[in-house]
Amino acid sequence: MKKRPLDAYDPLEDFEARKITELDTTKTVHVSGTGPAVIVIPEVPGISPHVARFARWTRDAGFTVYMPSLYGRDGEPVDLEVGQAIFKRVCISAEFRAFGSGGSAPVTQWLRALARTAHEECGGPGVGAIGMCFSGNFALSMMLEPAMLAPVLSQPALPLDDDAGLQIAPEELEAIRERLDHEDLSVLAYRFDGDRFCKAERFAAYERALGKRFIGRVLPDSAANRDVPEFFEKVVQTPHNVVTVHLIDAEGQPTIAARDEILRFFEHRLLGVR
Repeated sequence: MKKRPLDAYDPLEDFEARKITELDTTKTVHVSGTGPAVIVIPEVPGISPHVARFARWTRDAGFTVYMPSLYGRDGEPVDLEVGQAIFKRVCISAEFRAFGSGGSAPVTQWLRALARTAHEECGGPGVGAIGMCFSGNFALSMMLEPAMLAPVLSQPALPLDDDAGLQIAPEELEAIRERLDHEDLSVLAYRFDGDRFCKAERFAAYERALGKRFIGRVLPDSAANRDVPEFFEKVVQTPHNVVTVHLIDAEGQPTIAARDEILRFFEHRLLGVR
């Protein structure tokens, strides 16, 4: 994969921008690659060059990437004022339900339907998905779709008003726990130790709910990239975005090890690689 600037507009010319309708709602989904499907759900403020870089890594590992546009302008580098406006907008959106525990965000129903469509189109044993930050826990709710086999939760930030909250209904969580046990599946999750949006209390709550099926990785703050866009410096403020903005793209870095573990997780579940 060729190196691209992360502070300039990414035209996403190597993706096909498709209009996909699920549950009477149409969204743009950027699709690229061959092999089983992996849904890369963007973080706020949207499909930045950092998010697109992770999607390309996933595609180049042997998967068809489906990257839905949920907020922001696709391919746009992160801007402070634009990022703040998008963050405020999604916080009050009923589609994402940023506040309050006990129920999944409505957008996860659309994402579950997308997973079903992606599996029909790509074949293979099933579908993988990674959510990041605002979308971090969406991949868990997507496990209510039988086609979903490999969920990754990267710094799941919601709900914003409860450090130990899980944005999912108790009966849905129980159904997912039963499925994980019955099918011998697991949930992979990542956070930085000092993350103020995804704290230790949230991972502890996932562990209580999912037991050994939840595999939580905590990276030291010292492993985070410090050369970040102004939005992440002034709004996010702490190490947060494990496989995008705060990733250090160099051999031996803990964030690169996290990226590689995620790709191996997808390979194991979707390609049968041991």
